[in-house]
Amino acid sequence: MSSTPSNDSPRGARGRTAGRIAVRIVVALLLVLAAGVAALAWRGYRDDPSTGPLQASADPAQRVAYGAYLAKVGDCMACHTVPGGQPYAGGAAIPTAFGTFYGPNITPDPSTGIGAWTADDFWRALHQGKAPSGALLYPAFPYTEYTRISRADADALYAYLRTVAPVARPSRPHDLDFPYGWRPLLALWRGLYFQPGVHADAGADSELARGRYLVDGLGHCIACHAPRNGLGATPGGSGLAGGTIEGLGWYAPALDGDPRNGLGRWSQDDIVALLKTGTSAYGAAAGPMGEVVAGSTQYLTDADARAIAVYLKSLPAGPAPAAATVREAGGMRRGAAVYEQHCVQCHAADGQGKGRDWPALAGNISVTAPYPGNVIHMVLEGGFAPATAGNPRPHGMPPFGQVLGDDDVAAVVSYVRNSWGNAAGGVTSLQVKQARAIGG
Repeated sequence: MSSTPSNDSPRGARGRTAGRIAVRIVVALLLVLAAGVAALAWRGYRDDPSTGPLQASADPAQRVAYGAYLAKVGDCMACHTVPGGQPYAGGAAIPTAFGTFYGPNITPDPSTGIGAWTADDFWRALHQGKAPSGALLYPAFPYTEYTRISRADADALYAYLRTVAPVARPSRPHDLDFPYGWRPLLALWRGLYFQPGVHADAGADSELARGRYLVDGLGHCIACHAPRNGLGATPGGSGLAGGTIEGLGWYAPALDGDPRNGLGRWSQDDIVALLKTGTSAYGAAAGPMGEVVAGSTQYLTDADARAIAVYLKSLPAGPAPAAATVREAGGMRRGAAVYEQHCVQCHAADGQGKGRDWPALAGNISVTAPYPGNVIHMVLEGGFAPATAGNPRPHGMPPFGQVLGDDDVAAVVSYVRNSWGNAAGGVTSLQVKQARAIGG
């Protein structure tokens, strides 16, 4: 006799009931998922009502001059001007984990730039991350920070950009991996990570408030000096704890109060010196930060540089990084020998350097960073501190990439990261090889 239940048996009825329940559960889950996606999309596309009124000015020339200053503070040329190219005509490459973005043309050309934009359009782009058409902008344009800019400062920036020479050049399309080129996905990202809103007054009397406004808003320091998650966002609460700069192989150190990896041992004067001259008692700006100093922070007024220092010194230390693993003693001996042969004349046997021309390696936050890319790149490629008004003829470091093999570079970098009180962990020859590939 067959043991298979018939459709009319109790077991068959129970099976049909269970199947219907399973289908209902799946449908309910799909509806919940669809509702969640719709809610995120709504949050991503929503308009923010706090669009401030156009700020009239009794002196248009003064507004333009202040806008030019703000453009330097925000380092707008870094993304909107190719080296040696026409100012603000776009084309600068911005490599990321999702592909390469290209800064658009923001000259006042009416066809290929922003000449047809109104002041309200410009404010909407900064404050809400939306083009005049309503299209969502990619957060490679840091509207996630620019949303904190006041309407008065946005209008000053707009007034200045209206005065630059127009350039008729279409913006280069972004080169993004699939599926990131599908712009509607931005609505979901924005629903998770973006909320527009001005948080501080640009003209606040308090140094602390002014510093926060510059660091968190126009200066968009968090764009480099914070870790990013797998979706390229800097989740709330991460602070300025330092982060790897995608596509470049450099590390932006922590700007919080951590005494080993942040600014805990720096004074306000040290911070001001680095911002204004590119050098300080604790090291020199190099790599991407060198470009920021050259194109942006050296032009800060003394008051704004001091306000930034006051704010950064108010930040507490973040969580301590995981303990580093030092290379074996043999590797340290090899690194010491390479250091003695190539480095000691400038950086001294005790790693203290010689003034600001040859910076100290002991206690240098670029040396002790969790990621060793900065030191590796400097050893391989050398470089100069930025030329600034306060340091017009900076001393440079010669490249050793053609002299030293990967093993020797790994050994000497491990040595400087773990000597004179430094305890930052070892470096492998594979990391050096990867840095060579990135540096070209």
